[in-house]
Amino acid sequence: MSEKLARLKRMYEKMLLIRRFEEATAKAYASGKIRGFCHLYIGEEPVAVGAIENLEARDYVICTYREHGHALARGMSPRAVMAELFGKATGCSKGLGGSMHLFSRELNFMGGHGIVGGHVAVASGHAFASKYRGDHGVTLCFIGEGGTNIGGFYEGLTYASLWNLPAVFIIENNLYAMGTPLYRAQPSRDLTAKARAFNMASSRIDALDVELVYQTVSEAVARARSGQGPTLIEMITYRFRGHSMSDPAKYRPAGELEEMKEKDPLDTTRQRLIDSGIPQAEFDKMETDIAATVEDAVAFADSSPELSYEDMQRMVFA
Repeated sequence: MSEKLARLKRMYEKMLLIRRFEEATAKAYASGKIRGFCHLYIGEEPVAVGAIENLEARDYVICTYREHGHALARGMSPRAVMAELFGKATGCSKGLGGSMHLFSRELNFMGGHGIVGGHVAVASGHAFASKYRGDHGVTLCFIGEGGTNIGGFYEGLTYASLWNLPAVFIIENNLYAMGTPLYRAQPSRDLTAKARAFNMASSRIDALDVELVYQTVSEAVARARSGQGPTLIEMITYRFRGHSMSDPAKYRPAGELEEMKEKDPLDTTRQRLIDSGIPQAEFDKMETDIAATVEDAVAFADSSPELSYEDMQRMVFA
């Protein structure tokens, strides 16, 4: 098997894990086992998977609150993520962060942030740290298109460009900032136009194609790692569910969701693998193995203890 085909198969498997994990998350939320805000990544899987596939252990990832998929793509265990969603002590943030605040210092996965756009300036801080240490690390920062109207976005990109920081900023443009379509919130449909204000390299792609995502980010990461500065990438994607679990998404035009599901990235990627000679038996095994992994994660989260009162006290300062 060629390196390219092996990579595509690996990325498909990660996308499938994210999809099945998020479907299980939706069921757990509906049954009351997950509470609070919960934002699913169904439909957007190629963005996180294709982008993070380029990273090394020394690199940082920082995200919005729709970050379950990014955490799994970075290598966080499904058990640790699901337990966090359940609010359990075995979760990656000890049950104190929940759906929107997944963290792993070991993986340099720096969240999960609920403040829209605010984490972009933090991303530039991580990139500055890598440059200061001289370790050639790269920071990958994911932003929703609605976050590009926020002050932290402009602050982060200003200093990333001014100080030539090793960062790649990815706009996940799923066409709706909560329920507001892009044309009602942005004067330009092409958000890479904003890169010109920062004298920053940019590109705009169809992010339903995981190989295109991988290649585009590969070039940007290489540029950042070699000292050529940051890049802004707008990725046109689509979420198949509402903004959050409480959103019925009735604001979409009639037929739009059905039309986009015809382009489901899991289906198109699987067909590409089939056309390349991957037998059906391998897909069947993937489904079986991933179903078992997700079922195990739910059972682990369900049976895990909540954080003790004494441990909660240690997290509070007076």
